[in-house]
Amino acid sequence: MQFKTSPERLSIMLGLLVLMLATLPRYLAGGHDDRLTLILLALVVIAGVCAFHFRLLSSEARGHLPALMQRFGVCLGVGLVVMGIWHSLFSDWISWQVLLSHGATLGLLIHVLWLRRYPASR
Repeated sequence: MQFKTSPERLSIMLGLLVLMLATLPRYLAGGHDDRLTLILLALVVIAGVCAFHFRLLSSEARGHLPALMQRFGVCLGVGLVVMGIWHSLFSDWISWQVLLSHGATLGLLIHVLWLRRYPASR
């Protein structure tokens, strides 16, 4: 069986891990123990898939990862700022946990859309 691997896919999976970690405080504060357990199980599974995917990448493809993760960091920062502005203008005060999870979600979405338009391995 042959798997298609790319550094872009791995950066999206790593971004998903960051997003799931960003939602943990929200579930802890809300007392959602069942959802917290499911998120933690999914984190373990996705981390295993990321490790497997990383091992399948060529050394040249691994060289693209730092730039992709830097790009994701920028997208994450933009997502947090945009969601902070959005919530300050259009909603009542929200907790930092909600802001963090919403900002991380928007950041991952921006990262995926940016990769769709401008992939790093071209």
